[in-house]
Amino acid sequence: MVQTSSSDPWYVTSPDGTRLAVWSTGSGPPLLLVHGSMSDHRRWRITEYLSDDRTVHAMDRRGRGGSSDGPDWAPEREVEDVVAVVEAVVADAGHPTDVLGHSFGGYLSVRAAGRTAQVRRLVLYEPAVVPHPQPPEVVARVQAAVDAGRYEEAVEVMMRDVLHMPEAELAVLREQPSWPARVATAPTLPREESVPLLLDPAEAAAVTAPTLLIRGGDSPEFLQDAIRTVAGSVPDCRVVTLEGQQHVADQTDPEGFATVVREFLRG
Repeated sequence: MVQTSSSDPWYVTSPDGTRLAVWSTGSGPPLLLVHGSMSDHRRWRITEYLSDDRTVHAMDRRGRGGSSDGPDWAPEREVEDVVAVVEAVVADAGHPTDVLGHSFGGYLSVRAAGRTAQVRRLVLYEPAVVPHPQPPEVVARVQAAVDAGRYEEAVEVMMRDVLHMPEAELAVLREQPSWPARVATAPTLPREESVPLLLDPAEAAAVTAPTLLIRGGDSPEFLQDAIRTVAGSVPDCRVVTLEGQQHVADQTDPEGFATVVREFLRG
């Protein structure tokens, strides 16, 4: 049984033996949060706005936070991780769960939803469906910073050169308590940026959950392309645009972002 009143995580074992930490709070129907790159469960600023009427479960993806890492990393292993956590949450709740995934976590979530019928509603915030890896020179800069122990520099290269994040948004992230946790994830960045993130049409077509796609109106074009790809592939899908926002609207306007999510989940 999930202990939502505890400050400690509970654990799910993935098929390859990786131990995945899950942090839970609140009461009500379950909602699983799947974070993206440069973060762990501590990135979520929306939990307090959702946990009044939801049991919110925030997993740490492998290699981050309280989760262990596997010997052979691949996106496929992480999709299996999300499916394993979904099934564990559902086993505890006794009914399907809602899922919210951001960026890389959104990519994993849509693929996981194509493999299990236990997702009731699916929210994807700019899922990173990116068919081409990042340019080798960018990956090399991130790797060099990681190898030299300059983890903060590695994270900032990603935010500036890949996400094209405005300095004002980067400044907001630096001031948050979750910033040290973001910096600690730097060693996982080169592997994520070195592989294509593809969405198989058959897998997308197998998603049965009503799906909400959230996009920032000012987000980079490659993320807008990802939104279009998912919108054209997942059967029951709608798109909401947050004007004036980019890739971290849940950080810069957590209450407003949570309102959009709650309205969809209640629908």
